[in-house]
Amino acid sequence: MSEGDVRIRLPRGALAHLRRDAAMARLVEHVGRFSMLRRGRTELEALVRAIVGQQLSGLAAETIYRRFRAIYPAPAFPSAAEILATDPELLRSVGLSRQKIAAIRDLCLHVDDGRLFAPGWEGLDDETLIGHLTVVRGIGRWSAQMFLMFHCARVNVWPEDDLGIRKGVALLRGRDALPTRAQMREEGEVFAPYCSIAAWYLWRALDTEAQI
Repeated sequence: MSEGDVRIRLPRGALAHLRRDAAMARLVEHVGRFSMLRRGRTELEALVRAIVGQQLSGLAAETIYRRFRAIYPAPAFPSAAEILATDPELLRSVGLSRQKIAAIRDLCLHVDDGRLFAPGWEGLDDETLIGHLTVVRGIGRWSAQMFLMFHCARVNVWPEDDLGIRKGVALLRGRDALPTRAQMREEGEVFAPYCSIAAWYLWRALDTEAQI
């Protein structure tokens, strides 16, 4: 748990609702306490990290991100204007691809001119906010969902295309094959309005396969 991170508060009645599903009840019992964290980052930092980490292992993403941060020696995360003023070749030198540099610059343009996080953006419903974020180059539905879950602490996000969640559902239901998109939608209906909580437990299911 890093400085600035906080535990997301479990909504009243969430576990009781999830335990209505017998298999999920067993998983909750085995995993134990819910401890998903809301990361102590600015909106810009959270989305830059998401872009940097796309299609990379955790270790590779962290290495490139640390090199990126070393460009800006101040403790605070750089502003969108500072990143836009950075020579793209310097960004290339830390390991960022040209596609990721273009995506980060497009993100910074949206932030710098106030389009992305205009006053009141926190009040947008989940699907509207996802649509708002995915206008930015390089931010797809999955990245937007992760932002909603781990930055905005939204409790009913269902990342139906996440491979880990799909594997978790297969384990939960005792299936060899990964669930189809239609089956994932059905599972989301079972766990709503606490899909983010269910997703966190399903990610943990991959570590507890023998116990489910």
